[in-house]
Amino acid sequence: MGTCAQNFTHRLNIKPGVPQREESLCCQNTCVLLTLLHLSVWLTADLMGKKHSMRSNTGLVEMIGLTEKFTFNPKEGIDNPVMVITDDADSVSTPRPRLCVLKREEGESYGFNLRVERGRQGHIIRNVVTGGVAGRSGLQDGDRLLEVNNCYVDDIPHPEVARKIKLSGHQLCLLVLGGNEYEQAVSRGEDLRGLAKVHKGEGCKPPRLCHITRDPVSGLGINFTPVEGEKGRFSVNLATGGAAEKAGVCKGDHLVWMDGATVSDLTHSALSRMMKKCGNHITVLVIDSESEKIYMRERMPILPTIAVPLNLPYRARKHHLVSGSEGYGFLLRLEKTASGRTYHVLREMDSGSPAEKAGMKDGELLLEVNGESVESLKHEEIVDRVRLSGGQVSLTTITLQGLEFYTKLGLSPLLFCENEADESEKESSTPASVAEQSPQKEIDDSCKPRHCSLQKGPSGLGFNLDCVPKSPGTFISQVAFGGPGQSAGLLEGDVITEVNGQNVEEKYLEDVILLIKEGGHFLSLTVMHKTSYKSKQSDTPTRDITDTEQEGDDYEISAL
Repeated sequence: MGTCAQNFTHRLNIKPGVPQREESLCCQNTCVLLTLLHLSVWLTADLMGKKHSMRSNTGLVEMIGLTEKFTFNPKEGIDNPVMVITDDADSVSTPRPRLCVLKREEGESYGFNLRVERGRQGHIIRNVVTGGVAGRSGLQDGDRLLEVNNCYVDDIPHPEVARKIKLSGHQLCLLVLGGNEYEQAVSRGEDLRGLAKVHKGEGCKPPRLCHITRDPVSGLGINFTPVEGEKGRFSVNLATGGAAEKAGVCKGDHLVWMDGATVSDLTHSALSRMMKKCGNHITVLVIDSESEKIYMRERMPILPTIAVPLNLPYRARKHHLVSGSEGYGFLLRLEKTASGRTYHVLREMDSGSPAEKAGMKDGELLLEVNGESVESLKHEEIVDRVRLSGGQVSLTTITLQGLEFYTKLGLSPLLFCENEADESEKESSTPASVAEQSPQKEIDDSCKPRHCSLQKGPSGLGFNLDCVPKSPGTFISQVAFGGPGQSAGLLEGDVITEVNGQNVEEKYLEDVILLIKEGGHFLSLTVMHKTSYKSKQSDTPTRDITDTEQEGDDYEISAL
């Protein structure tokens, strides 16, 4: 081997004098790559020795390519042109979700359809308009939707997902996975919720939307300092025990948005002028500095639509009414306000009627019927939808002052909705004769599960659990007012049937709590009211609600 062998002894730190076959064996024990290199050198030297004889025998063949000298640098890798090492073609890569941020102008659509198709899993992006809002954001035909504004949606019904998108206003944040990647991940049994969480990073907390009311003595209890060297970023200074702190603002928070204005576009002097003009109230969007870094790193927008609401003075309310012997007991009128706008207004609640017992107030404005917005509906169309609901209906309402509050902030009042009363009270108010006369279809409808998606807030998930001692089964024992549980539609007495898609009807309380903790900051629950759940167990067989909803249709579709 001569010089070539000496070069390798020096470069690979092999002691001189050790036979080459021993060197190869030693290297094989430590690194397969080094073994291949030694074998290559041995082969080169052997062929060099035979070169003359081959040439004399054939007179034609000359092994020139194998006589080229090469060197090995462990830091740079192999520069031997004869040797090529490739990766395993069968290796499986981890699916990588993509974040798409959509911004649209007034009157402009997002430019895509969201579909649920028979024979395919997930919420599917279709008909992406070339050059449209969705197309410019990177959304592609066939993508599967994992999150809407930081809320995991792969396991919730299509109408609810479409509703979340429509309530987002002019800016929308979607986390998607390519169609092929999604199907491969599902076939391998991968945790899609976990993929979404990994994308955001651990320890990322949602922003908080806080309404501050001026204290007569100490004022708002908040001011802002520019972050040095970073234009448009402001840190929060608090008065201990002041109005801002009581409203949910925390020390060390950064200001993102104030009274509908994004502060990244403001100077400190402009922000100070806004503070002076705000009067006795101000609504701010804040986030802790560590979570803000994660949002900025992942290029995720910090929006009011993904915030936890704290101390808001007005909330839309969802009422569940069961018809009495004389109907629901209220009038719906189309009225024009002083501003010239017309609204559908609830009037003349009959004493003791289902409407009064449900908590509806005279003068409230109607926003939704059975989850459908009435903004674009005519008066007759709304009445028809109520009548076609059978013996029960869900109405979402808000006061005129509440609607004006959200309009000023540029937000939909439906973003932060609260359920008004426990369904058990409403059921007990229904006359027995009416319950006996109700058709079987109404009983079946009342037994349908409800899907509730929660995002943990500063005070947790906002509900408590309980169980019958020494028996499987878990129910909601308490729902915190204004918390994530109430916003998601949980009611006291609800029986939990699924946690993050896993059936828990036969599991004990301890197992259910463990599953909820494993979900981290995001939780998906399927629940039924205790009365309906008992009725389902005794009178109706268990069924797959997804199959039932899609029966007779090839797909559900929403143009967005």
